[in-house]
Amino acid sequence: MSSYLNADLHCHSVVSDGTLTPEELAARASANGVELWALTDHDEIGGQHRAAAAARAQGMAYLTGTEISVTFAGTTVHIVGLGFDPDDAQLARGLHATRGGRGERAQEMARQLAAVGIQDAYEGALRYVGNPELISRTHFARFLVETGVCRDTPEVFRRYLTEGKPGYVPHRWAALGDAVRWIREAGGMAVIAHPARYKFSANEEYALFSEFKQHGGAGVEVVTGSHTVAEYATYAAMAQEFGLAASRGSDFHSPDESHTDLGTLPLLPGALTPVWELLADRVRPAA
Repeated sequence: MSSYLNADLHCHSVVSDGTLTPEELAARASANGVELWALTDHDEIGGQHRAAAAARAQGMAYLTGTEISVTFAGTTVHIVGLGFDPDDAQLARGLHATRGGRGERAQEMARQLAAVGIQDAYEGALRYVGNPELISRTHFARFLVETGVCRDTPEVFRRYLTEGKPGYVPHRWAALGDAVRWIREAGGMAVIAHPARYKFSANEEYALFSEFKQHGGAGVEVVTGSHTVAEYATYAAMAQEFGLAASRGSDFHSPDESHTDLGTLPLLPGALTPVWELLADRVRPAA
């Protein structure tokens, strides 16, 4: 498998905060020419067997995946895990603990929204939830758009649900070292997801990459739906500086919400080592 593979190793289904089933995602990825796919639901691996079977039915190779929320330097950072055993008990326990507290957080978000005149937001958000353990800001945003409070998701996050705005409730996620360890001990590879999104200072970003590498993290998303062309180059250089493999993924959630569709990103720069080369023995081949 070369750098020129159309791999999409970051997307979400109804098992977390996407709007399509694993089977619908597999069909969409295949239709867009994806050759190697991974479903990476937030803090959840419950859709992995369905996704692997769907990938095989569509003639795509498959890597197991998840996206773990961690707290680093007071910021929520996402770590993608790829190529792990989907039945690993320690990983499942860690993810279950990370999901814990989302319900209480969601209730407090709803109380804050009620205080500014938006009633029944918790019940409204639940209508968009495939997995109640994973109720999130995304589900509240869909409720606010559908009920006409906001025109679209960007307006939601300008007016609500972000720091300093009504409905923002921080959550303490897993520690970086724990997330990397769960992934590694389940036989997988840890990857920093969409690093440009965190808006760290140069020192904070260097600390993230350094600590991640010390814990055994091995990859970084270089080409991803939220990166600009300039950021592809920035994180290609970071991958080389830290000796990390490079990943590629759309971060697709929904046909109506996502700017980047499955399988439509530019290919990885050829000078980098793709994560799938290091995970070749864990790729489930196409049928």
